[in-house]
Order: sequence, then structure tokens, then C-alpha cells
Amino acid sequence: MRALASNISGAMQCPVNFSEAADRILSGLQEDFLWPMLAAEFLVALAGNSLALYRFCSREQRPWPPAVIFSAQLAVSDLLYALSLPPLAAYFYPPKHWRYGETACRLERFLFTCNMLGSVIFITCISLNRYMGIVHPFFTHSQLRPKHAWAVSAAGWALAVLLAAPTLSFSHLSRSQHKGQCSVASPGACIKCLGTADDSQLEAYRVYHLVLAALGCGLPLLLTLAAYGALGRAVQHSHGMTAASKLQVTVLVASGVALYASSYVPYYITATLNMYARLRWRALCPGFENKAAAEKALAWKTYFAHQVTRGLVPLAICIHPLLYMAVVPSLACCRQCCPGCGQGQTPGDTACQALPLNVTATPQTSGLQSPKLSP
Repeated sequence: MRALASNISGAMQCPVNFSEAADRILSGLQEDFLWPMLAAEFLVALAGNSLALYRFCSREQRPWPPAVIFSAQLAVSDLLYALSLPPLAAYFYPPKHWRYGETACRLERFLFTCNMLGSVIFITCISLNRYMGIVHPFFTHSQLRPKHAWAVSAAGWALAVLLAAPTLSFSHLSRSQHKGQCSVASPGACIKCLGTADDSQLEAYRVYHLVLAALGCGLPLLLTLAAYGALGRAVQHSHGMTAASKLQVTVLVASGVALYASSYVPYYITATLNMYARLRWRALCPGFENKAAAEKALAWKTYFAHQVTRGLVPLAICIHPLLYMAVVPSLACCRQCCPGCGQGQTPGDTACQALPLNVTATPQTSGLQSPKLSP
């Protein structure tokens, strides 16, 4: 594939009419369904995450415990991510046309990528925090403090910004040579805001995308699966939990995995496949006999699959409030059922909910009442 990218940069330029024919077909797929999906997801995500932040700020005592800190960071990331959706919805509304200039194009793509990475990172932090609080409750209670959660949150934001920064360089506007006013009848005169590199930077973009997929999705997914797997094993071997509580944790674990399985993982997989399909098409483009041959060579099914998963990623930020909004009532339950919560412990400490679990890594605590576990 590296040789293919090198051939693209060194080969003849793809004829403009072939590129425009391909773009007309692919843009039509976005204009048909993507913009109303993004607009609806913006409204739901904005309402849900704004309400979540309001509850965290108004009902949680200070200092916040780690569970609330990570959940609040996730809500902020999701809210910022939601705010990047209206420009995209307006851009995809027919005719597909970017009206806001090149700086806004680069900034929008950066914010989109940065906040998507932030969502993945803080979901991972919440998963690891749950694991530590339930499987290693005494270590969590004695060693982990809110300041550690704030430090991890700052590192998470820094990592998201660092990984998203190259999009400021790769993103660019694509202006057609056609004169006239952009319209549905004359899409060739429209300006495109592209989040990928142009042909001269395809090799560098390929490397960047693979790094982004590995660090922005693969590694967080492995950490989340490991945390939830250990949590599930500890719960199933616990003698201090009822069958109903075990079922609740099983549903919790399944929901966390389902978020990745239904949104982030398919997005990165289809984005990678779409990138390689683009590389192949660009390598073949100079040899097409006519526009019909160029259109036939398009991997439009791969492109369509990527656009569908692109619409599913914002769906995850609509679902997150249903998961972390439960932190508030669960912490209240924890304070009532945990005898040690009021002694040298911050209100709502997530270690409280872990104490009733009877796992091999901790002393026997089956005599305590088993509280509800927050999702």
C-alpha cells in the first residue's frame, strides 16, 4: 500500500472531470441522509449533556469523587462534540457547500476529531475507575484522591489535542474551477471542506490515520474490555451479591462494550477501508477511458458504510447521559449503605459501592448490604 501511495504522488494527475463525477455520486450519499441525522443528534446530545452537567454542578458536593470528575469530563467532551455538528449538518445540506472559509474548515475538523477522541478517552477512564473501585476498593479508598482524577483528566485532554492536531494541517478546502453560483443544479461550483489530505499528502495521512486508529480507538478499547472483563469475573465469583445485582452489572458491562461495538469501532474500521479504497481509485484514475469507467470503479459501498458509521458516532454521545446520569443516585445510595463513608471519606466516594463485593483480591465483606452499582 505504501508503494500505491507513492505511485499516486508520482503518477499523472487524475482528470478533473473524473474526480468531479466521483465526487457527485459520493456527495449525493451524504446529502440524502447524513445532514438530518446530524441535526437530530445535535438536539438530543445538547439537551442530555447540558442536563447532566447541570446535575453534576448543582447536586454533587465538593470535592467531586473520581467517578463524577470523569463523568463530567465526558459530558463536557460530548457537549463540545455536539456543538461541532450543526456546521457539518449545514455543510451536507444540499447542495454540499462550505460557506465559512478555510480557517473554520480546519478548526471544525480539529474540534470534531478532538472531542471524539475525548469521548473515547473518558469512557475508558470511567471503565478503569469502576474496575479499581469494585475489584480493588481498599486501594482505591486509601490511595486515589480527586486530585489524581483531575490530573488524569488533564492528561486525557492533552492526549486528545495532540492526536487531533495533525488534522489542522491535513484539512483543506477544495475549490472547483467551475465558475458560477453553487446550486443543486451546478454542484461543480461548490466548495468542499475535506478532512483528509490531498493527493500529495496521502502517504503521510495514511500513517497518521493508522496511528489515530490504534491510539484513539484500539488501545482504549483493549483497556475498556480488560477492565470490564475483570469486573465481570469479580462479580460472578462474588458471594456477597444477589443474582439481581449480578445481572445489573452484566448489563452494565454489556452496555459499555456495546457503545464501542456500535459506534467507534465501526467508524474507524470503515474509515480505514474507505481510505485504502480512495488510494486504489486514485492510482487507477489516470487510466480510465471515460467517466462511466471512473464511476464504475468507485467503491461506493465502502464509502456508504463509512457515512453510516459517521452518523452513528454522534449517536453514542446521545446515549452517554443515560449511563453517567445514574452516578448521582448511585452515590446517594452508596452513602446510605456504606458504614464507613462518613469517616475520613469524601461524600460519594466510589470505593463505597465496591466494599460489599466478596472477591479474592479483597477481604471478605459479604456481611455488608449489596448496594446498587452505577452504570
